[in-house]
Amino acid sequence: MPYDFEGWATKNDLKCADGLTIKKDAFKVNDGKTVPLVWNHQHNKVSDVLGHAVLENRDEGVYAHCSFNDTQAGRDAKKAVLHGDVTALSIWANNLHQVGMDILHGVIREVSLVLAGANPGAFIESVLAHSEPIGEGEDEGIFYTDEGIFLCHGEVKDPEKKEEETMEGNQKKEPEKKDEGESKKTVQEVLNEMSDEQKAAVGIIVEQAVKDAKNEDGENKEEPSKDDKEEKEMKHNIFEGQQPRQVISHSDMEQIMKDAKRIGSLKEAVNSHIESGVLQHSLDTTGMTVATGEQTYGFNDPSMLFPDYKSVTNQPEWISRNMDWVNKLMSKIHHTPFSRIKSLYANITEDEARAKGYIKGKLKKEEVFTTLKRTTDPQTIYKKQKLDRDDVIDITDFDVVAWIKAEMRVMLDEEIARAILIGDGRLSSSDDKISEDHIRPIAKDVPLFNTIVKVSVPKAATEEEIAKATIKAIIRARKNYKGSGKPDFWTTEETVTEMLLLEDTTGRAIYETESALATKLRVNELITVEPMEGTTISLTEGEEGSKTTKEYPLIGIVANLADYNVGADKGGAVSLFDDFDIDYNQMKYLIETRISGALVKPFSALTIVLDRAAS
Repeated sequence: MPYDFEGWATKNDLKCADGLTIKKDAFKVNDGKTVPLVWNHQHNKVSDVLGHAVLENRDEGVYAHCSFNDTQAGRDAKKAVLHGDVTALSIWANNLHQVGMDILHGVIREVSLVLAGANPGAFIESVLAHSEPIGEGEDEGIFYTDEGIFLCHGEVKDPEKKEEETMEGNQKKEPEKKDEGESKKTVQEVLNEMSDEQKAAVGIIVEQAVKDAKNEDGENKEEPSKDDKEEKEMKHNIFEGQQPRQVISHSDMEQIMKDAKRIGSLKEAVNSHIESGVLQHSLDTTGMTVATGEQTYGFNDPSMLFPDYKSVTNQPEWISRNMDWVNKLMSKIHHTPFSRIKSLYANITEDEARAKGYIKGKLKKEEVFTTLKRTTDPQTIYKKQKLDRDDVIDITDFDVVAWIKAEMRVMLDEEIARAILIGDGRLSSSDDKISEDHIRPIAKDVPLFNTIVKVSVPKAATEEEIAKATIKAIIRARKNYKGSGKPDFWTTEETVTEMLLLEDTTGRAIYETESALATKLRVNELITVEPMEGTTISLTEGEEGSKTTKEYPLIGIVANLADYNVGADKGGAVSLFDDFDIDYNQMKYLIETRISGALVKPFSALTIVLDRAAS
């Protein structure tokens, strides 16, 4: 019958670590017997049994021909042996008989797959101390060797069996003789002639050859049956017969051995043949990525076997500015269903508009007041994107089109919000400029709608001093605010931080929460705007003929966005367009809106700027 692997269960005349020696024919009673094959001498449950071993008593010791059963444990153990993860056998025996320091007799009860022993040679791991003599049947032991195990390549017959006992006597049959004319060496004979170093090299070569043979055999063929797979994996003789394209030939092995004798090192000879391509002579790597690592054991580049990187999110995360303020602004502004805005005002704050007292006999004077008008026209604001259709089809991990469209809408809203508060920041000559006559920035609006509040501090003022001065300036300027309801304070994160860090003389925070600070400033809410950081406001000052323009750092804006009107025809809808360019096989996307924007209530905003004294 075919076996899966074989190896020395125990060897004779090897002195164990404690001085005991296993003598020839010590386990002769087990010749031809079948014993369980287990893992690491475990006998607690039936799943510990991996298969069986047929024992053959030889002059050198006891040789085991092993087969795995078709249980999950058996299949797992078979894979471990095939892969070279498990390379050693051990036996458990009892009824031991000792004379002096020699073990003369015993009965093998099981053979175990074990990890390679730590000590060279053989040793006995006994349940009793070996310093005491072992009498007949008084002890049991576990016997280890440093011999490896070998895969069976071809149909291996049962070891020379005893002749079946007859009624006349219990005579043994003569062992079945090999064909005298057979000149070709078997795998076992070749391996027996090798040193330990050579066997280790052959093990590596066999493993790779079996893998390559499996891959080659599997090309353009139907899926083999389970029995066929095992036949290919465990029973193919890689040194005999016609070789598959990716299997090492006997001549290759002979050349490696010759080179090893010439060089003086088998390791260097094997490495030389690998580097020169001898051991890969028939492997066509065209179109493949070949590992270039320099690891000298296992496989040269383990990173090629690492699992692929996996994304922790369903789609790429945006790296963007803080957008929380955008949603707040867009929800607070006032909308009209028409884009051309006209604002009419009558100034009744002058004395001429006041009611007057009458004196008998005097002329009654008519009221006089000034009328004002401002118009604002719309402008189109857009964002355009395109993708190759091939990329849209090939990106399957997430919906790339929906992802792109979401980005376009977010960025469009941010640009509109920025233009409303402080302007888009582009030069007037830029083709991409959002005109400040169409969407009027609050911070740059005319004095009728926006009041400039300067926070005057010394040139060397600290951040703490600036924060205190800003709070006082906002509170004092609150009287100039004529907008609707309670305004919001649109500012930078740095400004809010410095205000919250203010402490009294005892080191206690003056404003423990943002709500407390907002109450102090007489505003509804503190809203931080990232694009406002580093923004300056240009102010033209001085008398006619000697006017100068100066840049002032912007601290914040006090305003209720309900006083800011955004007008758009057709309800102000944002339109999204898809198009396909047949010439370039590209998908094109456009999102746009056509709007106007302006403050519509006089004195409805306070723009806070920092004024450092020149001295």
